[in-house]
Amino acid sequence: MNLQEFTESVESDAAPEGMDGALSALWWDAKGDWNQAHEHAQDAGNREGDWVHAYLHRKEGDEGNAGYWYSRASQPFFEGSLADEWRHIAGTLLGEGFAT
Repeated sequence: MNLQEFTESVESDAAPEGMDGALSALWWDAKGDWNQAHEHAQDAGNREGDWVHAYLHRKEGDEGNAGYWYSRASQPFFEGSLADEWRHIAGTLLGEGFAT
């Protein structure tokens, strides 16, 4: 799956098959369900999930908590827009690098 297909999948009612926790968290975030996204990010149990977890807390406005999760993910605090960060994380997880 590429970034365009992943983004378009948000319009469907069912999540794409075979997504890992981090991608699933991003998918639920794009659907507008922060709580479900947060649960999937926490359940991922890896650096990718920690990265999405950081993004979600940044989106929530909790920069201190976000900073902790960026550190756990070995990622810098993102300085751009939330939409750019979502695309950056999704593109990276899908193997496409930073997609704007």
